[in-house]
Amino acid sequence: MKARLSGVVAEADMPRKAEMAFAINRLKHERNAIVLGHNYMEPALYHSVPDHVGDSLQLSRQCVGTKADIIVFCGVRFMAETAKVLNPDKTVLIPSLEAGCSLAEGISAQQVRELKRVYPGAPVITYVNTYADVKAESDCSCTSGNATAVLRHYVEEGHERILFLPDEFLAHNTANALGLAFVVAPESLEDVPENLGVVPGKPTVIGCRVHCEVHEQFTPEHVRAVRAALPDAVILAHPECAPEVMALVDVAGSTKKMVEYLRDVDAAHYVLLTDASMAENLAAEYPHRDVVRPQEYRCRHMQIITLEQTLAALENRQYQIALAPDVIARATAPIRKMLEIL
Repeated sequence: MKARLSGVVAEADMPRKAEMAFAINRLKHERNAIVLGHNYMEPALYHSVPDHVGDSLQLSRQCVGTKADIIVFCGVRFMAETAKVLNPDKTVLIPSLEAGCSLAEGISAQQVRELKRVYPGAPVITYVNTYADVKAESDCSCTSGNATAVLRHYVEEGHERILFLPDEFLAHNTANALGLAFVVAPESLEDVPENLGVVPGKPTVIGCRVHCEVHEQFTPEHVRAVRAALPDAVILAHPECAPEVMALVDVAGSTKKMVEYLRDVDAAHYVLLTDASMAENLAAEYPHRDVVRPQEYRCRHMQIITLEQTLAALENRQYQIALAPDVIARATAPIRKMLEIL
C-alpha cells in the first residue's frame, strides 16, 4: 500500500488502513466473496481490496457467472441493485445503506409511469444510474459511454419523441451529439399540450431537470481557469456536466473512457472534471502521469463507503440488497435490450 499510495494517502493513516485491507482480503477467502470497487472509491480501498474495479455496469457484468457466494459492491445503492439484477442468485452486500445518488433519487417509478402516460408511444431510455424499479418501467438502459449508440438506435427506428431519464445534462449532451432537439418535461404533468416536445422535422429527446450533484458544480469558468493556469493540459469531462462545459473541454467521456485516455495518450497534464477520488486513483495507478487533483469535488455518497464499513459488511453479512422477483425480471429486460443494441 505504501509503495502504491505514497503521496496520495497520508503516511500516518496507512498502517490502520493496511490492517483493515488485510482483514477484508482474508475474509473474502474464508467466505467465498468478491469485492467490486467503483472508480470513485477512496484510494486506500480502491487499490487494496477489490477483485474488479471500474464503472458501475462494467463491474456488474464482470461478476456475472462468478463462483463466489457473496458480492460486496463498494459503490452506491443503485450499483448494488444492478449487480443483484444481473446476479439474482447471489448475496449482494452494500457497505452502507446511506450511500445514495442524486440522479437515482431524482426519478421514481411512478414518475416514469406518468411520463409514459403523457408521452404515449415514446420509448423510455433510463440511465444505469437509476434504481431497479425505475429500470423495470423502461424500454432500454444506457451508460454514459454507450448513450449515443442507444439513442441513435431509437432515432433510426423512427420515433419522433424519446424519453431519456433522469440526467438532464447527459440527455442534452447526447441529443446534441446526434443533432437532435432537446426539451425538458414540465414539472407538472397535468394538462400537458399534446404537441409538447415535438419539434417539426426533428426527433426530440425529452429529459428531466435532474443532475449529478458533483458534475453540475463544474462551470465554463472552471475550464477557462484551467486553460489560463495550464495551457498545455488536456481537460476531460464526464457527460453529466452541463452542455456549456462540454463545449469547452478536450475530451468528453465516461469514467472508463477517461481511464483509457489517461493510460494511452501522452499529455503534459490531465485535468478530470469528475469526482476527485477518481483523479487520485489514477494518479496512484499511473505515477508517470501528471493528474491534477481538484480536492473539493467529491460525491458525498461515495465517500460514505470506507474500508471499515466494507469489513463490517463481510463480518456481519449486513446490508443485503433485496429485490422482488418481478422487479428483477422487468429490470433485466432493458439491460438486455441495451446489450442487444451494442
